[in-house]
Amino acid sequence: MTTVTLGHLDTSVQQASAAAVARVLEAYDLEIEYVSAPRAEMEEHVRRGDVDLFVSAWLLDVDAAFLAPELGMQAFGQLYRPAFGWSLPEAAACGMTSLAQLATDGGAVGREIVTPASVLDRVRQVVAAYNLTEAGFTIAARPDAEAFDHAAHILESGLPEIIPAWQPSFLHYGNRLIQLDDPKGAYGAEQDARILVRSAIRAEMDSDLMDELDELTLGNKVVSALDHAMRSEGMSAEDAAEAWQRGKLLPR
Repeated sequence: MTTVTLGHLDTSVQQASAAAVARVLEAYDLEIEYVSAPRAEMEEHVRRGDVDLFVSAWLLDVDAAFLAPELGMQAFGQLYRPAFGWSLPEAAACGMTSLAQLATDGGAVGREIVTPASVLDRVRQVVAAYNLTEAGFTIAARPDAEAFDHAAHILESGLPEIIPAWQPSFLHYGNRLIQLDDPKGAYGAEQDARILVRSAIRAEMDSDLMDELDELTLGNKVVSALDHAMRSEGMSAEDAAEAWQRGKLLPR
């Protein structure tokens, strides 16, 4: 096997983690062809057998559809641990540590929650669990790119506004956010970011390569740094992954 088709969803976090995995593949002299697409299109690519490796599927539940038996994919490894949450800029937290506090004493926290469209259902779930509508909070759903730009502005300005987001992400680089505790479990389950391999070609893959991929651990801190390098420093995913591998981004 000399060529591997590497699929990933069309987000910077997924592009970054795929580029890190690609560094391992390249060390085994494999040529890589990338397939990048939104979730629905990617499912169709996988269904057609267009993807040999998919990086990464968020399991238990976010990307569970990619493990449907008819798609013929198997999960292995654990690259990082995605987790959804609401945060405040550290400079503006002012002792706020829990979602429960928002419902009883939100203080100076802005009542409009600017929300990426991709996490709207999760934000609604949190609002309902803590009766935040009654506390004056409203949801403003925006396209993901616009919402992320808004969140970056909030973070840089240290404004007391809620930032709902998955981590890892560029927003979590540098530990400038305080995540609010969720005593009711409304955020949902933490996920495992795993690699999927097409069952039909697994036997053709080099066993040492598969073992190395199975043991590859990026971690949320590294993926956040990769995402930050791409979004804030203008690096390509490949350049960011190379910088990480050389120890110039963060220590491995």
